Amino acid sequence: MTFEELYEIAKKTLGVRKTSRNTEVGNVACALETIDGNVYTGINIDTACSMGFCAEANAIGSMLTNGESKIAKLIAVSLKHDIVPPCGRCREFMVQVDVDNLNTEIKLSDKIYTLKELLPNRWEY
Repeated sequence: MTFEELYEIAKKTLGVRKTSRNTEVGNVACALETIDGNVYTGINIDTACSMGFCAEANAIGSMLTNGESKIAKLIAVSLKHDIVPPCGRCREFMVQVDVDNLNTEIKLSDKIYTLKELLPNRWEY
């Protein structure tokens, strides 16, 4: 699958809505493709007490629920359809899920990077 196809899937996944007085979801969407060729999506969850999480973590959770852990490609988009980079927590999360995800290709606005390039001098245990 191309990044253009993943981008279109992520855009279609967007959809802002309030789920309660203190929670809004769908401002950011993520689409990822696993090394087996399956695609998983996720949306962000914003809560008043910082208990929400990123669209990337949501998509990764769906992937893990379906028995996969290795990400080939990942892209995230905002409501304005801008490509947004995964935050530091999500970058580390991808590696914690599976160290092979250091090879994941991540599309940013200017080019494609590997997760390893976006997570230099990472924490290791």
